[in-house]
Amino acid sequence: MSARETSAGETPVDTGHVIVVGGGIAGLAAAHRLLERGARVTVLEASDRVGGKLLPGEIAGVRVDLGAESMLARRPEAVGLAREVGLADRLQPPATASASLWTRGALRPMPKGHVMGVPGTAAALSGVLSEEGLARIERDAGLPRTEVGDDVAVGEYVAARLGREVVDRLVEPLLGGVYAGDAYRISLRSAVPQLFEAARTHTSLTEAVRAIQGRTATAPATGPVFMGIEGGIGTLPLAVAESVRARGGEIVTGAPVTELRRTADAGWRITAADRVLHADAVVVALPARPAAELLRAESPAAAAELAGVEYASMALITLAYRRADAAALPEGSGFLVPPVDGRTIKASTFASRKWGWIDAEDPDVVVLRTSVGRYGETEILGQDDAGLVDVSRHDLEQATGLTAAPVATRVTRWQDGLPQYPVGHHARVARVREHVAKLPGLAVCGAAYDGVGIPASIASAYAAVDRLHGDPRGVQRLTAHPVRSLHGGAGE
Repeated sequence: MSARETSAGETPVDTGHVIVVGGGIAGLAAAHRLLERGARVTVLEASDRVGGKLLPGEIAGVRVDLGAESMLARRPEAVGLAREVGLADRLQPPATASASLWTRGALRPMPKGHVMGVPGTAAALSGVLSEEGLARIERDAGLPRTEVGDDVAVGEYVAARLGREVVDRLVEPLLGGVYAGDAYRISLRSAVPQLFEAARTHTSLTEAVRAIQGRTATAPATGPVFMGIEGGIGTLPLAVAESVRARGGEIVTGAPVTELRRTADAGWRITAADRVLHADAVVVALPARPAAELLRAESPAAAAELAGVEYASMALITLAYRRADAAALPEGSGFLVPPVDGRTIKASTFASRKWGWIDAEDPDVVVLRTSVGRYGETEILGQDDAGLVDVSRHDLEQATGLTAAPVATRVTRWQDGLPQYPVGHHARVARVREHVAKLPGLAVCGAAYDGVGIPASIASAYAAVDRLHGDPRGVQRLTAHPVRSLHGGAGE
């Protein structure tokens, strides 16, 4: 619906009132873009704060992130939005990108020469895989072509071509850090789209990886792959919210939306807490399950699809140590842990090493963090905070030799924090959008659709705003080319 394509009685979106349901980074980005287009905007957030999974905090007097800690910088959306809301001078790349794998009883340097853990040659994984595992990779060149069809699970496809050891020792921890999921369920098309496209045109998987690497080599990207923000990535939504308010937008927290209905004049009636509001258009920027509940009355088909999206829960354990006690900590930004090794933690970030601004906060404090919880794991997350700290300390001692007691700890739990992208996810998302498109003045966005990272969520929000203005190209681009969600080296 655009200012020049409206039915009788409808108010153009660029001059009307748009309600954004959800105050995470996707909802805030949508509000920011809508205000640029001239709309009047109200953001309704159920909790008492904005930002969703981007959460700033502190430990032992040091500012840290208690949620996502970095954003992909090779996509323009997140870094661009940070600059637009006044954070340009606080953008910082990681101080080190040198990470490790804790596997087969030792910390081993993270291999290079792979695409999300899939190598171009067996030699790329030397030192991580066994001799048998390396020999299995060599067999790929002589295997007949594996048809990937419309979609295939990453683990299933890679294991068939290169053997399970590649998946279990490298692909799994890398994908697990992004999705907290199971590589044998995760969609190749949605999670590693460039590899999916290459696999459709090459007989050999290693050949497909080398082709990707060759294209990258001929047009190398410049600048850092990942970016952080001084004070934490969690300050980004706060700055966007401040900009939204400065532009005249209203943000209401503690306002869970319980009903969304069409009105006789082709507008929308929204019930939120003790308020009833009316809008010309609505952007639903919620996780899949609450979005399904909200859309059930007006689009039961979209709601049914969204209700089928599964989520993984996880917890982040942040630990602060005296610097003298952590002097023997290995070099690098941290390490990933393959599930096959049977450890409890799935990653650890040496935050003070990875981010210069954390290191500068207090010269006497070193901050580390670990993560626990993968798709289908419930027992570990049932432990109390003290139990999660204990298992983190145990695994850190086993991996690094760190035996000292931390001076402070914090446990942050993210229930249903990460949407899962199983085989066929792209088709589910297309069906959701097809159903939603039948209702003028309605759009959806967020991490459940086109990628779980911050740039993907923002791109999804911008595409939703474009669709409200009658421009489907943003959605079409995301459908054809999902935003890759890469792992930031080590950590979460």
